[in-house]
Amino acid sequence: MARAATVLAGQGPAIAVVSLGGALGAASRHGLSLLLPHAGGFPWATLLVNVSGCLAIGALIVVLTEALTAPPLARPFLGTGFLGGYTTFSAYAGEAEGLLSGGSIMLGGTYLVLTLLAALAAAWAGTRAARLVLARSNDGQPR
Repeated sequence: MARAATVLAGQGPAIAVVSLGGALGAASRHGLSLLLPHAGGFPWATLLVNVSGCLAIGALIVVLTEALTAPPLARPFLGTGFLGGYTTFSAYAGEAEGLLSGGSIMLGGTYLVLTLLAALAAAWAGTRAARLVLARSNDGQPR
C-alpha cells in the first residue's frame, strides 16, 4: 500500500485531467454511436471513431512535441484522456468476435483487417499532415 502511495504521489493533477478527458472522449464516442447505430450489420460508428481518433492522435503528437511548448497536462488530457476515451479498441475486438462467432466470417474478417489497416494509415496520415502544415507555416514549403 505504501508503494502505491509513493508511485501516485504528485500524480493527482494528471489523474484528474486523464479522467476528465476520458469522460469527455467516451461521451463523444457514445454520441457518435447514437448517430450511426448498427443492428447486427457492419459497425461503422466504431470504425469511424477508431480511424478518426488515430488520425487525431497522429496530428496531436506532432503538434505537442514538434510545434508547441504545450502545458504539461495537455498530452495526458488530450491524448491519453480524450482520445483514449474516444477510441475504443475493446469494442472493436468485441464486435469482431460477435460477427465471427455469429457466422459472419467475411464481414468479421473484413472488419478486423479494415480497422487495423485504416487506423495505422490514419495515424501515419495525421503525423504527415501535421508536419506538412507546420512546414508550410514555418517556411512556406512542405518538407
